[in-house]
Amino acid sequence: MTNSSLPPDGQPIGHYISSAPFDAQSIEQLTPAQERLYLASQWKLMWWKFKRHRVAVASGIFLALMYLAVFISEFLAPYNLHSRNIDSLFMPPQKIHFFDKGEFKGPFVYGTTYKLNMENLKREYSENREQVYPLRFFCRGDRYDYWLGGSSDLHLVCAAKNSTLFLLGTDRLGRDVLSRIIMGSRISLTIGLLGIVISFTLGIVIGGLAGYYGGLLDLIVQRIIEILQSLPSIPLWLALAAILPVTWSPLLVYFGITIILGLLDWTGLARAVRSKLLSLREEDYVVSAQLMGAKTSRIIGRHLVPGFMSHLIASATISIPTMVLGETALSFLGLGLRPPITSWGVLLAEAQNISVVALYPWLMFPVVPVILTILAFNFFGDGLRDAADPYK
Repeated sequence: MTNSSLPPDGQPIGHYISSAPFDAQSIEQLTPAQERLYLASQWKLMWWKFKRHRVAVASGIFLALMYLAVFISEFLAPYNLHSRNIDSLFMPPQKIHFFDKGEFKGPFVYGTTYKLNMENLKREYSENREQVYPLRFFCRGDRYDYWLGGSSDLHLVCAAKNSTLFLLGTDRLGRDVLSRIIMGSRISLTIGLLGIVISFTLGIVIGGLAGYYGGLLDLIVQRIIEILQSLPSIPLWLALAAILPVTWSPLLVYFGITIILGLLDWTGLARAVRSKLLSLREEDYVVSAQLMGAKTSRIIGRHLVPGFMSHLIASATISIPTMVLGETALSFLGLGLRPPITSWGVLLAEAQNISVVALYPWLMFPVVPVILTILAFNFFGDGLRDAADPYK
């Protein structure tokens, strides 16, 4: 409204509000897509935003398949974990072929012959093109004891009779590297999940109490966290792992390493929980719960923690790779898990000798699932972290 349109001094200003009856049909209607968006819950909005992160979705599918394989490792592995073939020591990976002399014969491998190189004492293998061995699927092979009970000899893929199938080669004892990698995933992947349970329990409880009460408790917790975070992680892992008695059974060592990794990884989560609770404890609904006589544990667990559960889930996916790397590093250095337990770190310990790596580079294959798993967890965590705030 310009100055020239204003009424003279002392005169009332006219209003422009319509006095006609309200007509609900005249209001602009929401489109079905808009209505679906406005009525969606917080979790549904997070899911829609997460699906737009293609790399995170692909990483989630990859991790889901990896953890599904943990339950059927014996079935997926071509050989038993401890099966030895003394005629195939340090055999390089065998290639799968589909055509022989221009004729399609399905997936098969050629027979192999070897000779000992007297200059470097290396076994040199070569394909025998006259021997064609088709692969067998859903076949009977090495018998194994299933980890949930019972035994079987059913495998996804097996070599033909009187032949071998070493897709990733063999080690110094003639054991199939691929089978050992598949079986080792059970330890390397589950140790991160068990460790994160310990880490999250400590982080949520300690960080929650510090953030909710504040004061002297908060001060003490913060100083403890600063001391722990100032210590270098790897030397601390080594020191704690070294005190595990050598007389312990492999199962006790497994749980000991899990507890060590969990006890050293809670500090970052505790600080995140503390900062969230410091900002949320003054909210009206928290004060209402206090006035109604709710216990501290109920207020934190029922009202405060669910408010940033999405952030906790994203933090978990980022913390698990740290524990996988921790177990791999400790086992690689000989201070973590030890045979007969098989993990990716234990397998990599056999590749410590540079001469072995130079002559038999396929012994480094266990590092591939470690790298892929770490990358998948990081991409998956990035997607969850972005989806945790769907309104951005």
